[in-house]
Amino acid sequence: MELKFGDIQETALIPLAIKASETVRPDARIKDLKAKEIIDTLGVDVSKYDPFMSHEGVVARTLLFRRELNRLIKQYPDALCVNLGCGFDDKFSQVDNGKIVWFDVDLPDQIAVRRKVYRDRERCTMLDGSALDNGWTKGLPKAKMNIIVMEGVLEYFSKKQVKTCLNMLCDSFEHGYLLAELHSPFLEKNSKHHDAVKHTNATFGWGTKSAKEYLPLEPRLKVISETSYNEEMKKYTIRGKLFAIIGKNMNNRLAVFRW
Repeated sequence: MELKFGDIQETALIPLAIKASETVRPDARIKDLKAKEIIDTLGVDVSKYDPFMSHEGVVARTLLFRRELNRLIKQYPDALCVNLGCGFDDKFSQVDNGKIVWFDVDLPDQIAVRRKVYRDRERCTMLDGSALDNGWTKGLPKAKMNIIVMEGVLEYFSKKQVKTCLNMLCDSFEHGYLLAELHSPFLEKNSKHHDAVKHTNATFGWGTKSAKEYLPLEPRLKVISETSYNEEMKKYTIRGKLFAIIGKNMNNRLAVFRW
């Protein structure tokens, strides 16, 4: 593996570092051996990207997205699935049922680095593509149902960019589900205070109080469900339970849309 520290965008280091450190815990709630392999290869101290609350948030996010994906794939076993803005995430191996067709999509520079640590697999293909234009969608096989995953992507978009993305997805796929990570107006204003993101140059974009705020941007969408990460985090630690009370409306959410 030829990966070097400078190859990775700093925001991609946060979930990588967290998944790697969780994997080696004796009571690990998630196992991601690829994340550990990548972090070990980098050979640098990434502890600043793994503070307690972000750690618990990424674990909760991983479990919630996996649970929802498994539910939808059980309902639509032949779905076409897209992890849009995939970074180094490998959801395919977590949810593969032997039938789904999966595409990991990200900007060309990120896919170029991803190819250093992943290979295309049967029914799982890497593609260059942007969440803001539909060029990459034109060569995809047609499916009766499409499942789009956007984890840790929309939170960095402006409201205008969110609208562009939603319009593009509904134009490009006749029917689909979107599993999206949403964040709050509080986080939009406080990137520099986020326990992990403050160590990067990234800033949060448009924050919402409810997934319903997305609907005026793309009227074809319907909200199916919306779940705060607090619902998962409060299961494991006292701090998680306290934050669920004190930070009730501050944590990120998994929103599921359909069109």
